[in-house]
Formats: sequence, C-alpha cells, structure tokens
Amino acid sequence: MATTDAPPGGWRAGFRTGAALGAGGFLLAVSFGAFAVTNGWPAWLAILMSAVAFAGSAQFALVAAYGGGGLGPGLVSAGLMNLRFVPMGAATARYLHGGPLRRAVEGQAVVDASWVAAQRSDGGLDRELMIAATMMQWPAWVAGTAVGALAVPGTELIHTIGLDLVFPAFFAVLLVDSLTAAPTLLPVAVAGAAVAAGACRIMPTGVALVLAAGAVAVTAWQRR
Repeated sequence: MATTDAPPGGWRAGFRTGAALGAGGFLLAVSFGAFAVTNGWPAWLAILMSAVAFAGSAQFALVAAYGGGGLGPGLVSAGLMNLRFVPMGAATARYLHGGPLRRAVEGQAVVDASWVAAQRSDGGLDRELMIAATMMQWPAWVAGTAVGALAVPGTELIHTIGLDLVFPAFFAVLLVDSLTAAPTLLPVAVAGAAVAAGACRIMPTGVALVLAAGAVAVTAWQRR
C-alpha cells in the first residue's frame, strides 16, 4: 500500500494553524495598537487600519514613517512593504474558486503566514488551509490592536513587558528563516540593514525606510 508523508491539510488543519498563528499575531497587534497611539494616531483609526489593511509590516512602516517624514514617505514605505503580495497573489490565483468577485474575496486570505503554511510539497497550494488560517488570524489581529490602542500602555510598561521588542523580533525571525532557505540573499539583507542604520542617524525615519527598501530592491535586481 502506498503511503505519503504529506502533512494533513484542508479546513481543519487551517483552523488549527491559524489559531497558533493568531495567538502570536495578537501580541504583535497589541504592540502595534500601543505604538500607533503613542505616535499620535487616534485609537479608532489604528483599529480601523488593522480591520481594513490587515498588513502588520506595512502598518508599522506607515505609522513610523508618517511620524518621521510625513505622509509621502509613509505611503511609499507601506507600498514597498506590500509589493511582495503581487507575485504571491499571481502564484495563488489559479487555486482560487468562482468568478471575479468570489476570487477577489478569497484573495484577501493571501497573508504571509497563511500563504507559507498552505504551500504543498508538490509545489501546489492548499486553498482551504490558507483561507481557514487567515480567518483565525484576522479577528486576533483586530482584537489585539484594539487592546493595545485602547489600553495604551505607558512607555515604561511597554519596555518592562517587552512590547517594544515584539515587532523587531518578528522581523528578525522572518529574516533568519529567509536566509536559512536562501543563503544567497545575505548581501541583500546586509545592504538594506547598512543603509537603514546609516540613514536613521541623519534622516527622518520615513526617508530612511524608503532608502533601505530601495537598496534592497536594487541589490536584489542586480543579483538576478
């Protein structure tokens, strides 16, 4: 009898995966809510952004860049952060069901963690797992943002419980995972880090983020 080592998929596996991811996302969202409010954003706007955009990295980038450079750098930084969804969406399109409207709705499930978890060993994508995982993460992200934005922990408490480290740690884990899977990307990461570190010392945060993202794009393009 033939056997397979492929992990179980489908809706049930997606809900289990999404519950675990949602727990971590909730803590990250609390950090975002507090971060946004302490940077001058009204609580309702931070919560609305999480409900509509549901893009952690872009949301942090927008708030940080807007406070350190204005609306232009903020929008550019957030846009560059989310450019990754263009190839991700293109790769996912053939697995979605229904007409244009239904496919557009299902496409909202293309978020980083769900998309990665839904990858199959044969190169395909588990549509049900991806959608279910995102269905669990979205409410956790919005609820976490609401807690952080409405409770608004003081700066001292944020440092004490480590909320200020959640977001950097999140991106550090993503970076390590990416470099483990593709060590050749190390020069790209180094270029972005070097530009960001140097620019942050002499330029507003928003401008520094745009320059760092530009350095990554140029380096990655040259290595193709």
